Amino acid sequence: MDQIMSLPFGVALAALFAIVMIRVNVTYWIGRGAVTGFSHTRLGASLERPKAARAQVLIQRWGPYAVVLSFLTIGLQTAINLAAGVARMPLRRYLPAAIAGSVIWAFLYATIGLAALEAWLAVAATSPLGAAIGLVVVAAAVVWVVVIRRRRAARKSADTVV
Repeated sequence: MDQIMSLPFGVALAALFAIVMIRVNVTYWIGRGAVTGFSHTRLGASLERPKAARAQVLIQRWGPYAVVLSFLTIGLQTAINLAAGVARMPLRRYLPAAIAGSVIWAFLYATIGLAALEAWLAVAATSPLGAAIGLVVVAAAVVWVVVIRRRRAARKSADTVV
């Protein structure tokens, strides 16, 4: 990471873009390969069922938006790109979304992401306890948001059932 942080901004941006483009395309093609291999098994017929076909249509229609937005998340990016491959999203729809998302990710990571990482490393170097407390606060905030959202979703589903 120090190597990328020491590069001029444009070079760091290009390097981060290249890294993420390689990663998401490899993930996409792993999904495509997995579904192709699975289709040659006895269970492959499940890919042709109406529900699977509807899911593929849905992913092919809305998938590019999900691909772009996945670059703004932590932890979903790989799953969404893999799902795009599994759903056989056409390259003419996937590649523009992957490029747009990669540009966004590289720009955010080259500006805010690296600056935040550098600040956290500086805090960790001077005060390991302060860095640990910072991580606990961030983790608590994430857990709090997840719990609130799950409670709201549970409340909504309970209201719609009744």
